[in-house]
Amino acid sequence: MPEHIDPDMTAEAIADDIVAAIVSHRLPPGTKLREEALASVYRVSRTKVRAALLMLSKDKVIQIVPDKGAFVAKPSAEEAREVFAVRRILEAALAREFVARATPADYKRIEKHLAAERKSLAGNDAQTRTRLLGDFHIVLAEVAGNNVLTEIMRELSMRSAVITMLYQSRRDATCSSDEHRAFIEAARAGDADRAVALMVEHLNHVESALHFEEVPAATRGKDLVAALLA
Repeated sequence: MPEHIDPDMTAEAIADDIVAAIVSHRLPPGTKLREEALASVYRVSRTKVRAALLMLSKDKVIQIVPDKGAFVAKPSAEEAREVFAVRRILEAALAREFVARATPADYKRIEKHLAAERKSLAGNDAQTRTRLLGDFHIVLAEVAGNNVLTEIMRELSMRSAVITMLYQSRRDATCSSDEHRAFIEAARAGDADRAVALMVEHLNHVESALHFEEVPAATRGKDLVAALLA
């Protein structure tokens, strides 16, 4: 059992811990998440475990299959292609809206976000790194001022986050942050055509850098992995 387990852990904390195991590849795609095993590992009720799994399901990190249980999401290369195809269409238009509407205050907000991205790249928290890289695109949608588009981007960002945190290397994540910076520089200069081109190129790079064939096998240790995979 993990030494850090607290019997008073909230459902949110349990969900965060499971995500940490997923992004570190201790729980690989397709792993079944047994409620009774999780309840035993975290020393909580199955009700609390179920709440954590529902949170993860909403964020597309896991899939709940009726009559079969919960499984770590296993997005395919085909699903990734479809997600990024939709994103290219939407975010090309989003890029133009951002260039047209962004204010100095918006750029100040973006600069803080980019600084947080760079800081996360220096650490080992893949979950935070993935979240920040995805949130960049949501911030652009918020600046564009279209609530429907923002909600769609949140959904696509969650699906993309699962894909990238499973299949993107740290080197590729660094490239993503560099490309975010290049996009903002073009937008700040008022060059909408270049901003659109950079956004599409960025999404192409993220998709092409996914390593679906290189997901390592689970590392069995004296933690929740042993219980779940036993």
